[in-house]
Amino acid sequence: MNQVLAALDASWRILLVGILLGSGLPVLFALGVRALAWGSGGDAEEHLASEVNKPSLTGRLIAYTIFTVVVLMVLCGIGYIAAHGMGIRITFDGIVPVFSQK
Repeated sequence: MNQVLAALDASWRILLVGILLGSGLPVLFALGVRALAWGSGGDAEEHLASEVNKPSLTGRLIAYTIFTVVVLMVLCGIGYIAAHGMGIRITFDGIVPVFSQK
């Protein structure tokens, strides 16, 4: 019975990480695109040719921060996969991952 409970405990953790990384990163990217689309004001129907609707500074800062987080998460995933392929163990003792030989 203990093995079944241990397997169920591991399964929900894997499911949670899969949901967060599988749909969480695309949602973050979409929020970044949405923040980048924040204009300087005006309606979509009343667009003047001489007025350029640039993204606001706040929207750009939020978008670039979100894009940076998404890119770092993707690079961490690629690094994790590549390290295990080369026989390197990755431990997360703190915030920074530590690479060591197996």
